[in-house]
Amino acid sequence: MLEDLISKIESQMPLSIDAKKHIFAIARERDLKKGSLLIREGNSVNKTFFVTAGCLRSYCLDKNGKEHTLQFAIKNWWISDFIAIYTNELATLTVECLTDSSVIEFNAKELDGIHKLFPEFESFQRHNLERHVVSLHRRILNQMQLTAEERYDLFLEQYPDIEQHTRNYHIASYLGITQQSLSRIRVKKAKN
Repeated sequence: MLEDLISKIESQMPLSIDAKKHIFAIARERDLKKGSLLIREGNSVNKTFFVTAGCLRSYCLDKNGKEHTLQFAIKNWWISDFIAIYTNELATLTVECLTDSSVIEFNAKELDGIHKLFPEFESFQRHNLERHVVSLHRRILNQMQLTAEERYDLFLEQYPDIEQHTRNYHIASYLGITQQSLSRIRVKKAKN
């Protein structure tokens, strides 16, 4: 599994032998069962996860107990509660495995400190952060500017095989629509 992460990093920058050794030293490979929770809302968070197989999601609960899916994470994606990590607050998100999954777990502070030992990582981490910010901004803009059907189409482009691993309410909550609206959109698409 660590080879997947090393390959992803090396697709963006060369890695020295020492940098690879350091990654292996601070990483922990984990195989998880469907339904496993990596982060639980209300707990402290000090881990971040690189997905090598499976499908995970992060979600929060509103004051009425309704789930709102913030992110899905599939192969080669990172997932955690970054707000909790970077503000040193308790988790506002829960991260769960929707399928049997494999992840590489890092202590967030150790991972964040890697650029001090290996300065070449600073640009890699900055690039990942920039991609994450752009993704979140796009998602916010899409929620405000696109119809539910257009958001669903984009969702299917971004996560082409995810529907077989998720429940309708996960997708509906991610899109900001009801399950009934999602069903109507699917029926309409099936007729076209």
